[in-house]
Amino acid sequence: MTQPAPSHILPTYARAPLEFERGDGVWLTTVDGDRYLDLGGGIAVASLGYSHPHLVAALQEQGAKLWHTSNLYRIPGGERLADRLVAATFADVVFFTNSGAEANEAAIKMARKYHAANGQPERFRIVTFEGAFHGRTLATIAAGGQQKYIEGFGPKVEGFDQVPFDDHDALEAAVGPETGALMVEPIQGEGGIRVFPPERLRALRAFCDDRGLLLVFDEIQTGVGRTGTFFAGERSGVVPDIMSIAKGIGGGFPMGACLATREAAKGMTVGSHGTTFGGNPLAMAVGNAVLDVVLEPGFLDRVKAAGLGFKQRLAELQDRYPEVIAEIRGDGLMLGLRGAVPNGDIVAAARDRHVLVIAAGDNVVRLLPPLVISDSEIAEAVRRLDAACADIVARRAAPAAPSGEADSHRTSAVLKGAA
Repeated sequence: MTQPAPSHILPTYARAPLEFERGDGVWLTTVDGDRYLDLGGGIAVASLGYSHPHLVAALQEQGAKLWHTSNLYRIPGGERLADRLVAATFADVVFFTNSGAEANEAAIKMARKYHAANGQPERFRIVTFEGAFHGRTLATIAAGGQQKYIEGFGPKVEGFDQVPFDDHDALEAAVGPETGALMVEPIQGEGGIRVFPPERLRALRAFCDDRGLLLVFDEIQTGVGRTGTFFAGERSGVVPDIMSIAKGIGGGFPMGACLATREAAKGMTVGSHGTTFGGNPLAMAVGNAVLDVVLEPGFLDRVKAAGLGFKQRLAELQDRYPEVIAEIRGDGLMLGLRGAVPNGDIVAAARDRHVLVIAAGDNVVRLLPPLVISDSEIAEAVRRLDAACADIVARRAAPAAPSGEADSHRTSAVLKGAA
């Protein structure tokens, strides 16, 4: 096999040796013509799968008219998308961004500015939860608090305090006169598909109300139908003050947004924040096309039912392979398998069977398929994951083989998975 030429791309990713050329629904096809069932959805981005005709048509139509004007002028598609998001959520106002990290930056600035507008600029600190992931900017890695992302980038940005995932006493102790907000993912994605129970979210809302804190939901990975409701927080009946979204709202086109009540956003006046590309006409056309599908009657009910059926099938898989899968987690089509073996082994074995899944914290493998996945495709996914688990069991039971023989067995498994 010819070795690929050295890449000039900055090596911040340990990329799998796969190159995809096209996609259709929940399937990706490599440049060599091999098809893979994508249960990662581009990390919850491809909400409507690949090459969805309604999204393609919207992008082509807008691309032939106007790509960019800047936010110095009104953008009709953005006005329409903001109106629709407000009508479907708690929010009164929307700020469009290019990514989830930027949406969280806007949320952080908004929470701080709210207290400054109230004459309390000292209330700039935000409490977050261990295991959280809020982005890769200097502020958002500080918000997440994970040392592996902070290490080597100088002093941690001031203003963020982390508490354990479910420790109310620690939360009480962390909140002081400088605290202005709590920031929480209703389900931690990168943290290992760890679900905040509805009663816990309701307790956080009451906690914030009692102390004059803003409640910020990070729904970048959980939002836009991923859990069978438009946003995951709806399951608890909790209304946040600010909410960041991204990933699924663009269906693959890079975009995000920060939603808020008018009260929470009152400090964000002219000149307080901005973006060159956020809310551009191309992104707004695609965002509106995504909502056309996701908000169609019955769509979210179908996601909820598909997720329940998938979770039940995965539970059966766990029963068959307890030595591989220790626990099933999640809600809707945001599911996780906590490994009884290293999660990297499950990712690799699934890829050998031409299924794409994503590693997460707490030794979890994430399943974030496009929301349009069919029952037959779920059955096929489970069949392939079953084979992957069997491969892991067989590999662990087999005596260690010489290096060349092991490579030969692995190549054979890859070819078998491609069939």
